[in-house]
Formats: sequence, C-alpha cells, structure tokens
Amino acid sequence: MSQSNEIWQEELWNKIVNKVSRTSQRIGNTFPYVSIDGKYDAQPAHWWTSGFWPGLLWLVYRETQDERLKEIAISCEEQMDTPLLGFDELHHDVGFMWSLTAVAQYKLLLSAQSKRRGLIAASHLVGRFNVKGNFIRAWNGADQQGWAIIDCLMNLPLLYWASETTNDPRFKHIAKLHADMALREFIRPDGSAHHIVCFDPETGARLEARGGQGYSPDSAWARGTTWALYGMALSYRYTRDEAYLQAAKKVAHFFLANLPDDGVPFWDFRAPLQADMAMDSTSSAIAASGLIELSRLVPEAEQKLYFHAGERILRLLDENYSAWDEDEEGLLLKGTANFPKNTYVNIPHIYGDYFFAEAVAKLRGQRELFW
Repeated sequence: MSQSNEIWQEELWNKIVNKVSRTSQRIGNTFPYVSIDGKYDAQPAHWWTSGFWPGLLWLVYRETQDERLKEIAISCEEQMDTPLLGFDELHHDVGFMWSLTAVAQYKLLLSAQSKRRGLIAASHLVGRFNVKGNFIRAWNGADQQGWAIIDCLMNLPLLYWASETTNDPRFKHIAKLHADMALREFIRPDGSAHHIVCFDPETGARLEARGGQGYSPDSAWARGTTWALYGMALSYRYTRDEAYLQAAKKVAHFFLANLPDDGVPFWDFRAPLQADMAMDSTSSAIAASGLIELSRLVPEAEQKLYFHAGERILRLLDENYSAWDEDEEGLLLKGTANFPKNTYVNIPHIYGDYFFAEAVAKLRGQRELFW
C-alpha cells in the first residue's frame, strides 16, 4: 500500500467520524431513512432501515470509544423492543434491523439483553420460512404469502450468527435452504438477479418473477445486484459452501463490467437511457464492502482483484458523490430507493451511508463484522 493510500484512507475515515459525531447531535436516537433538503427524516422503529443509524454509530464507536455515540445506539436498540415484541409489523428485514443493533452491541459489549434480542429476531425470521418452497417470506401483504426477494440474502447472517451463538444448527439449515433457493431461482447465469420471485405458498412451485424495484422482471436492478454479491459472500463466509463463493464472484463480475467510469450505476443496469437518469450510490457502497469482503475469502491470487475494485469504488464515491459540508447530513449523494414508484430519487439514504462507512473501515483493516 502506498503512503498516499494510507493518508487518503485515514483522512476519509476521519471525515466520516467527524460528520457522524456532528450530525448525531441533531439526529440523536431517532431512525433516519432519507435526507430531504439536507436533513435526515425520522421513521418509526419498525421501519426496515431502523438498524442502519445505530449500526453506523457502532462502527464509529468501535474505533473512537465515544461514549455519547454508544448511548445513542443503545437507546435506539431499546426503542426497537416495541416492534420486536409487538410482532405484527415485523417482516424478513429483521436481519437488517437487529444485526446492526443487538448483534453489534453483543459483539462489542457482550450485552446479555442484546443477545436475547438478536435471538428473538432470528426466531422470528425462521418462522417466516416456507418448507414447501424453501424460501423465507419477504413482506406481509395479503397477496404476498409466496413472495421472496433478493434482499433477504443480507438477512441470513442473523441466522448463521444465531446458530453459532446457541450451538444449534437449525437456524443455519434454514439460512442455507434459502440461499440454495436463491442460487436456483434468483441469480442468472450472467450474474444479474431478479428482485422478486413468487411461489405458490401451498405447493412451493415457482410462479413468476416480478420487476419490483427494478425496471422489469428480466432487468438488473442495481441494488439487488449488490445484495446478491454481498449476501452470497457472507453465506460463504459462514458455511464455506463453494457454490456461494462462485455465485458472489459471478455477480461481482457482472456489477464491475457494467459499472460506469464514475463508480455509480443508474438505478437499473438494463433500464432505457433517458435524460436525468436516477443514480444509486447506495449500490456502489454495498458493492465496495462486499468486494473487500470477497477479497478475504478467495484464493490469494485473486485477492488483489476484488480488494482494488472495492477500493477504487470508494475513491470514486469520495471524489464524486460524498457530501462533507454542513448543509447536508448524508454522507453519500444520489441514492435511489424505488424508482418505479418515484420514491426518494437521487438523494442520500442512511443505508448508503452505513455501507460506505463499513467499507472504509474494512479498507483500513477492520475485519470484525456485525453481520
């Protein structure tokens, strides 16, 4: 590593730390989702992104030991007890929600209450498993009993962690069955992925794919691509199943082959080009963290390829899409939530900020994961 790389990494990390320390004074123990006109909103504790802000605080606390950030993260986790115990508003994204809160705090501070919260969330997730189709149900809509989505690959680490923590393989078995299903039904031979696949909930038969947040059922939603990349890499990290590693590599090569020169893709790789296309910097942040993780899992001869690809994306994000001024609370500009529904297009999103910071921490040598 060159000295200039080391200096850049430290400067970038320090900018993240300084900004999170500053914005936390206003955001506090709320649950930000998107930044509108420079300020993050506040969502209810049951919203699927509720774990990313406390997760970001834990990332910074791990390096700085800033007690104020720790107390905010703990307060966020405590507020999430209402949806955790209330049950009705929970869905498959309990992995996103409690891996970055309860599991993170347990790993850092050995909190017994956080361990219990993580295991309760994991138990809820396995309760959504459909044994006929070998999939974890995504959402709670009356017509969605047979729906699974690519995002769920990132929820599986909660189950792997639960198996390791309890010495009970049942959680891991269900995670692997879902991951195996995703290999068959979601990830295409070229490395692109469906967003939604629908099954008959009674028989488990595959019915159709849907476009969801992508342009069409057969397109390549950018963020879905990166959920597949990082999710398969994490499944390999926990299980050492070679099929998952090969899938992660295949998706990584698809993403990199289609990535524009400035490091951020349009919202869907196969959407028709038009003026003022929606971008998705969150995809690049997720990919960067996934690629650096992948570099730690592949044979030595391949490690530099994935590491340098992740590092390059982070440099491009820093140069072209970062926001360090005081008029914007988000770290990354130009994220898109759901373009087909015209929802939060080309603005900062808290999960983009989280994965950006996570990837930079990895770039500096951090190997401990909250996933």
